[in-house]
Amino acid sequence: MAKELEKNYNPSEMEDRIYQNWLDKKYFHAEVDRSRKPFTIVMPPPNITGQLHMGHALDNTMQDILIRYKRMQGYNALWQPGTDHAAIATEVKIIEALKEQGIDKDELGREGFLEKAWDWKAEYGGRIINQLKKLGSSADWDRERFTMDEGNNDAVNEVFCKLYEKGWIYKGSRIVNWCPVCQTTISDAEVEHVDQDGFFWYINYPIVGEEGRYVEIATTRPETLLGDTAVAVNPEDERYQDIIGKMLKLPLTDREIPVVADPYVDKEFGTGCVKITPAHDPNDFEVGKRHNLGEINILNDDATINSLGGKYAGMDRYEARKAIVADLEGLGLLVKVAPHNHNVGTHDRCKTTVEPLVKPQWFVKMEEMAKPALEAVKNGELKLIP
Repeated sequence: MAKELEKNYNPSEMEDRIYQNWLDKKYFHAEVDRSRKPFTIVMPPPNITGQLHMGHALDNTMQDILIRYKRMQGYNALWQPGTDHAAIATEVKIIEALKEQGIDKDELGREGFLEKAWDWKAEYGGRIINQLKKLGSSADWDRERFTMDEGNNDAVNEVFCKLYEKGWIYKGSRIVNWCPVCQTTISDAEVEHVDQDGFFWYINYPIVGEEGRYVEIATTRPETLLGDTAVAVNPEDERYQDIIGKMLKLPLTDREIPVVADPYVDKEFGTGCVKITPAHDPNDFEVGKRHNLGEINILNDDATINSLGGKYAGMDRYEARKAIVADLEGLGLLVKVAPHNHNVGTHDRCKTTVEPLVKPQWFVKMEEMAKPALEAVKNGELKLIP
């Protein structure tokens, strides 16, 4: 006797069974077949930070529609699936989960933490794959990869070495966004700019050899004074023509720094004189390169003042700020303090204020690498479809 058709569709009774049938018969699996034209989509690998969201559902549904359409057209269609380790984002999630269990990351040590990271990958990477399967994704699961797989690591190492040998990869010191809590460089995309109430501290820098004459600068970060290597003025600012090239006594230090002329300075903003700290500000870094200025990093990786900070060494950056302001006031060099609301860069994950720091970094010469891709677009070999 035939089973009566249920009034309402019950996906749990048939979707898993149908999908498993597709997998068993390898409908989504692709092998090299030179008799057919290939069509491939590499799935942008979801981060193993938790589970899929609506954006993943939309994006993977569109990919699934495209790959199924091409498969039905007779193409040798491959949808390559995988998941991404997501580095810091995943680390933050794991640390939060460990905290809930009363476990400190540092107590685990490197190997112990890696073990927890792989456990996390097994749980959440597996959850994401199962969610993709629940969506009916027709990816070739026999080819599933993870960005930290051994084979992928080998491929990355090989390409890195080849590009290095060509001279397309090189190492240099550049200014980066440094998170003193996560102890790592973060990308511009991970910096969240938020409005914060702060202050402008107006400080007098004595002109060497001219008793009683000063250059007045304004700064939101007085602690970085310890790393100043110049003061800059606009070359067209008539107020300061006579001091260009002169030396200033850098307060609270035994150093003298020059006055340089640079068009970067906005003569209408503040006092028209800008302290230049190449190791702690991206704009100052560029000014420093133009004028061959030194780069003095006065911070440790945890944002405490390092040994170059004299008596302030060991202090937290904000503790040092208070001490420096008090000492400037004591010397009669603090002109005034004015409230100032400004945009401050914070790490989007831990919400810590980031520090611009000069760090050795690896770089890729994109001009050379981009040539074949640009040429492919120009000659029509590659079509970009918005």
